[in-house]
Amino acid sequence: MSLALVSISDTSTPAAAIEAMAPASPIVGQEFTATAEHSIGASLASYEIVEPAPEPEPAPASFSAPAAGIPDPGSAKAIAADMVAARGWGSGEFDCLVALWNKESGWNVYAMNSSSGAYGIPQALPGSKMATAGADWQTNAATQITWGLGYIQARYGTPCGAWAHSQSVGWY
Repeated sequence: MSLALVSISDTSTPAAAIEAMAPASPIVGQEFTATAEHSIGASLASYEIVEPAPEPEPAPASFSAPAAGIPDPGSAKAIAADMVAARGWGSGEFDCLVALWNKESGWNVYAMNSSSGAYGIPQALPGSKMATAGADWQTNAATQITWGLGYIQARYGTPCGAWAHSQSVGWY
């Protein structure tokens, strides 16, 4: 905090005293407080520049998940690993995807949520939405993964964004 004393010659109005103390150009992000004291034949004014409180740290851009390891060749996870890499996402994003879809469907292409009707590896609701990725959406892991990754990218940006949302509210 800094304090400055300023002598003001024209104190006919309090507004003139405050205007005389204000900096020529505003100081962005700082608060300007002025007070004036009067005495015989002279005027003295002081102002205080109060530094703003620091901004809170932003939430991390990504949310981590346990390491997924190397998937079995030919498995749905291996297909997903290739698709994640093709999108330019790193291994941390694959880890988040594995954790997310372990929770949602256990990577079961036929998984169905009996209460909501969500279907497949990404638990699309309704499952028929996945037909936009292929007519074999009910049985093909690659089709479901393609649709699921597109959904995640459009809605959450990355698998870690989807995983963070899921951890926060219980669904994605």
